[in-house]
Amino acid sequence: MRHFLLTTAAVGLAATPALADLSDGKVKIGILNDQSGVYADFGGKYSYEAAKMAVEDFGGKVLDAPIEVVTADHQNKADIASNIARQWYDTEQVDSIMELTSSSVGLAVQALSKEKKKITINTGAATTELTGAQCSPYGFHWAYDTHALAVGTGGALVKEGGDSWFFLTADYAFGYSLEENTGNFVKSQGGTVVGAVRHPLASTDFSSFLLQAQSSGAKVIGLANAGMDTQNTIKQAAEFGITQGGQKLAALLFTLAEVHGLGLEAAQGLNLTESFYWNRTPATAEFGKRFKERTGAMPNMVHAGTYSAVTQYLKAIQAAGSDDPDAVSAKLHELPVNDVFAENGKVAANGRMISDVYLMEVKKPADVTEDWDYYKVLATIPGDQAYIDPAQSGCPLVK
Repeated sequence: MRHFLLTTAAVGLAATPALADLSDGKVKIGILNDQSGVYADFGGKYSYEAAKMAVEDFGGKVLDAPIEVVTADHQNKADIASNIARQWYDTEQVDSIMELTSSSVGLAVQALSKEKKKITINTGAATTELTGAQCSPYGFHWAYDTHALAVGTGGALVKEGGDSWFFLTADYAFGYSLEENTGNFVKSQGGTVVGAVRHPLASTDFSSFLLQAQSSGAKVIGLANAGMDTQNTIKQAAEFGITQGGQKLAALLFTLAEVHGLGLEAAQGLNLTESFYWNRTPATAEFGKRFKERTGAMPNMVHAGTYSAVTQYLKAIQAAGSDDPDAVSAKLHELPVNDVFAENGKVAANGRMISDVYLMEVKKPADVTEDWDYYKVLATIPGDQAYIDPAQSGCPLVK
């Protein structure tokens, strides 16, 4: 387990009045995610770097206390993630856990954190259950969710005539949520879902699943998976000539990191949805270039979302004058979110951070004039349209 200590306490700092309302004289944030598996580029070490950038940009301390960032690899296993989180909380004085790629992990750690009265901010997990039936007064969901992906990518393809769908789905909470949200949205627009097949996480052979999708006759094959699973699905679909046969692939969760990994020749023309693009504005471009200088890669929405989540958590502590979870939670709900990730973002009663998302098209190689400039922004989807109305989310905290 790697640790990063950004700043150390000065002599006598623990005795200063500013630290009286901090539980242990410092603020400690844990970045818990997949660093060795199918989602390693999706979040992984890059989210850890984004968290460190946020701490550095904040000035290295809050309420005159040092800020420490620790990280660990949960290997996409909820039991391992829960054990790490419990150790962090019980023996290592971690105040908040963030990122949490993989929905099963996100749900497990959020439930434990609710029990321990600790703040979690999910930026890598996708399921709407985090702000639905399994919401928490200490749980927040940043960056994106399966409903926003369904409205963005699903909505675009239905409008183009893709009104019959077959889903190829990762066999765990994230895949189920993405399939359900997209399927419901397709049907609400007059389309149909003709079938689905589920595959294990980190599959290498998608041939049997793709053959079922191909034989379904659906106009659109919805890929309700992510990371290397999506990259491998798209590569193998090309071998079967699926798109040449007239069917479209919908990469429902596909980010800049995966486009780069797959390559423009294979990814060109794909529609996808992200809530951040590094080359959208001068401010995002400046952030992207700073990020690339330290990592060698441009940030996707998970990396930029983690930067935003850490920044907002520190702002909330500053505003509350304390790291008390109830006080910090109240400030997280109250404060607007204005940073390089979100403009005029707001946190709903169920913990969902609501900001705009963007429908993208992957450029053709001939149209790329700058390294990593892979997207054309087709549409901006206002956050209030992209995310479920909190009053309808099923969260018991919302009256």
